[in-house]
Amino acid sequence: MPITPQNLVRHELINLVVKIAKSTDPTQEGLRGRVIDETYNTFKIETEEGKEKIIPKKNCVFIFTLPNKTKVQVDGKLLVARPEDRIKKKFPRW
Repeated sequence: MPITPQNLVRHELINLVVKIAKSTDPTQEGLRGRVIDETYNTFKIETEEGKEKIIPKKNCVFIFTLPNKTKVQVDGKLLVARPEDRIKKKFPRW
């Protein structure tokens, strides 16, 4: 199943390009990179400079760039779950 804006929340996010649009931590706003790992509460992002940053999901609003260059904004609160559980979870229309 190809990744689309409608199924992004229920899809694998590793290897997608992400930018942090809003965060409770002002030092994280505008951070951009590729998702290299995901846990229940965090993303590990490799920045364009090659550094790895751990970002809490709950405190941020993310903009994901899909493989077809479409940009999708997602509230991190929707993503708080183990990746394998989030894929199976039913979401209200977001």
